[in-house]
Amino acid sequence: GCHGTTFAYGQSDSGKSFTTQRQSLENPSSQKGVIARAFEHIFEDIQCAENAEFLLRTSCLEIYNVDIQDLLGADTKQKLE
Repeated sequence: GCHGTTFAYGQSDSGKSFTTQRQSLENPSSQKGVIARAFEHIFEDIQCAENAEFLLRTSCLEIYNVDIQDLLGADTKQKLE
């Protein structure tokens, strides 16, 4: 199996969200962030594989002021333990 992590750290307004998630409003496919590019690469490899089975699991967490939130969960405001 493979494991990977994208970790963005820095003070507010330093460009973390832009780098990881950015998309141009005029042409969304012209400026993709790190996350979109990684998913494209993963799914291209999966499509090319023959006689293989894949399980892809992802999570997106935000740690802010010692609080952890699951950004892909049903309630993104709920704090995790």
